[in-house]
Amino acid sequence: MIIDKFFEAIKILRPDTDMVWETPIETEEDFNEVQWVTGSNENNQAIKTTTNPHSEITWDLVEAEMIRLQADYDAQDYARKREAEYPSIQDCVHAILDDDLENLQILRQAVKEKYPK
Repeated sequence: MIIDKFFEAIKILRPDTDMVWETPIETEEDFNEVQWVTGSNENNQAIKTTTNPHSEITWDLVEAEMIRLQADYDAQDYARKREAEYPSIQDCVHAILDDDLENLQILRQAVKEKYPK
């Protein structure tokens, strides 16, 4: 998940950025080991450098974006828990066809109360 946050943060800060990393990026030291792709050679192989060529991508900005992404993810924890426990689509269809929406709503409300916003 740490790699995903790093990748997402970079893509938000500069969508067309290409880079390579082998370990999770958790610290500024890790960030300084990222290999930035700056082009390709005559054999169409990537040219890479650990010198960050993008002034708009700093560790402070990446870290702040990763923190924001984690906060957004954490804020939706209730929604993920609710989704796992809500009646299934099949249960909803049966409730509609069987004219049993009241019981369906009772089940849904119980899940909402269990996992409030």
